[in-house]
Amino acid sequence: MHRTNWAGNYEYRAARVHRPRTVEEVRELVVRAGRVKVLGTRHSFNDIADTQGEHVSMQHFDRVLSIEPRGDGGGGGARVTVEGGVTYGQLCRRLREAGYALRNLASLPHISVAGACATATHGSGINNGNLATAVCAMQVVTADGEVIERSRDADGDGFNGMVVSLGALGVVTRLTLDAVPAYDVRQEVFENPPLEEVTADFDGVMSAAYSVSLFTDWRRPRLNQVWLKHRVGDEAGSSHDVTSRGATPAARNLHPISTMPAENCTPQMNQPGPWDERLPHFRMEFTPSAGEELQAEYFVPRDRAGEALRAIDAMRDQVAPLLQISEVRTIAADELWMSPCYRQPCAAIHFTWKKDWRGVAVLLPLIERQLAPFEPRPHWGKLFTLDPAELRGRYPRLADFRELASTRDPSGKFRNTFLNRYVFST
Repeated sequence: MHRTNWAGNYEYRAARVHRPRTVEEVRELVVRAGRVKVLGTRHSFNDIADTQGEHVSMQHFDRVLSIEPRGDGGGGGARVTVEGGVTYGQLCRRLREAGYALRNLASLPHISVAGACATATHGSGINNGNLATAVCAMQVVTADGEVIERSRDADGDGFNGMVVSLGALGVVTRLTLDAVPAYDVRQEVFENPPLEEVTADFDGVMSAAYSVSLFTDWRRPRLNQVWLKHRVGDEAGSSHDVTSRGATPAARNLHPISTMPAENCTPQMNQPGPWDERLPHFRMEFTPSAGEELQAEYFVPRDRAGEALRAIDAMRDQVAPLLQISEVRTIAADELWMSPCYRQPCAAIHFTWKKDWRGVAVLLPLIERQLAPFEPRPHWGKLFTLDPAELRGRYPRLADFRELASTRDPSGKFRNTFLNRYVFST
């Protein structure tokens, strides 16, 4: 049976897929296997989750185990513990019922919590870290079958090396996340601001709401849309920062690709609603099809984002014919060793391509060359062609992460072609 990722552009090579139901079964599988990798919700576009050994699916580890209010000055928040196969959609429902929320969410709620954190997946917001920054404790089955538990409180900086793990440290069977009191969000959409105006005050535009996303098809020197997600009752910024830059309010609900119907998108038009029904771009009840698309994404320093966007605009005639849509978001700096935002506030330039790998494979090196002055770091789960040595040089804690992985997995049981190429080769 052929097994592919969500988009169908990558076929996995693993001989078998195991679906354990208990931690003990995971331990037995890991000890017995020569090579093993966890297969999550299959939303990576490259070989980061592949193996020539055996796959472990965590689909049966789908419970929210506990939601415990914090009594230690946590600001009315809580800590929520989930199993390693839980998706954000499953988690959000339980959190909202209990009166809590996460600080941020990605565009799609269908992805797994463990997989998103392992690859530093993110939402948007000047003050919002990537999704992995919410993780405060982990339970992991290591290469020898040991079950270890580590936490931010007890393990300090060493814990920062474990969260964005790239699947190199073991099988994550449990995660604990920081949660905050539930909040509502209202969503405004604006159209057609000139790119020059936005890049002239990039921080101002991206600070206009709690979470801001820019969309463009790079066909003209204007952005297509600006999505502002305001946190109700605690609103920093103002839509004036966008309208003063030449954007006009949308007169109807819009899909990021304006020619597509907006029914599957989360409600707009300034209608307040629960955080988990506004922060993602797409509704939970909308199940993405096997996507006719490819994705790439590059993180650049936020203080140089305007320059980076103008650099891409200079090659719009090459980009636009292969593109469905491009999204620009911001992510706060963090302390996670293998995060693209390690000690660096970032802007992420995302490309959703037509499913034409031959054309995209030619274009990506040209984009990477254009972005080279900004030393871009790619999203670990997307498509990129950067030289492995260059990429390794952009992670100051890479040597520490390699040492940590070698300690937890001395025989390389969780390594694969991707990790050997980008992390462990010299």
